[in-house]
Amino acid sequence: MATVQVVSGSLTASDRGILQAINSGASSLSLVGSGFIVLCYLLFKELRKFSFKLVFFLALSDMFCSFFSIIGDPSKGYFCYAQGYTTHFFCVASFLWTTTIAFTLHRTVVRHKTDVEDLEPMFHLYVWGTSVVMTVIRSIGNNHHAHISRVGTWCWAQSGITGQVVHFVTFYAPLWGAILFNGFTYFQVIRMLNNATRMAVGMSERGGYQSDARPDMKALNRWGYYPVILIGSWFFGTINRIHDFIEPGHKIFWLSVLDVGMAALMGLFNSIAYGLNSSVRRAIYERFDLLPDRFRRLLPRSLRPRGQQQDSELVALKNEGQQ
Repeated sequence: MATVQVVSGSLTASDRGILQAINSGASSLSLVGSGFIVLCYLLFKELRKFSFKLVFFLALSDMFCSFFSIIGDPSKGYFCYAQGYTTHFFCVASFLWTTTIAFTLHRTVVRHKTDVEDLEPMFHLYVWGTSVVMTVIRSIGNNHHAHISRVGTWCWAQSGITGQVVHFVTFYAPLWGAILFNGFTYFQVIRMLNNATRMAVGMSERGGYQSDARPDMKALNRWGYYPVILIGSWFFGTINRIHDFIEPGHKIFWLSVLDVGMAALMGLFNSIAYGLNSSVRRAIYERFDLLPDRFRRLLPRSLRPRGQQQDSELVALKNEGQQ
């Protein structure tokens, strides 16, 4: 991850080895998880809808972010910096794609707009363009030759006050901006859907028919956890960067472990929360449905469809919000 390169300043060689192992292991899990979502999108045509296309680009960014965070090698000179730049680029792109998903849900459910698919070119310009700008700005002030000799195990560690300020401006500022935007957006969506659900229940009670709002609310609760992923993944990294400002010559090993481990697991968290929805589970199960009965009984219940589920959780929430 982008943060793993900046935590090893005053740590011992043994500590750096442990952090490198944690980063490689956690990044490998994220690589597998995000790669699985990318593969599902490419293999299953029924998943190629706009709502899941955004999840695909999120998973694609996570996949490359995890891949490049594993392969850095300072002994290869400027290849190490290429690795650092690509890691930073795709990590920024990852949390920016979460804002496009939040924006799409808000525009569809709260504002009742149906033009979100027309905004896809703007989403790409916003995500990839911002990621390029943040990556280029972060290269300002780097002393590449001196820097490689100081890094030791990690690639592209920002050193000095200037480097730390640039790191904050180009990574943590847009990160926490995305967290605040997502939190505010999902709060509005959840509040509106809760109100719509209460109205639907009230109408059903007065009309004497059964309301089926509960499955939609289950999907809603799933979306409500999404902002927590970014907070959980980068909370310890943010605390570690603040500690670096206060005590630049002292590293807290346990904080560095949490920093590196949680950040590297972001791709895995995203793939589980965003990717493994009812549509993906049903698409997988339909392929397994071709197997004999004795093999299908071995499938976990999570892969078995529960009645006629909605095509997409986003579509279900949109319909609920428009009632």
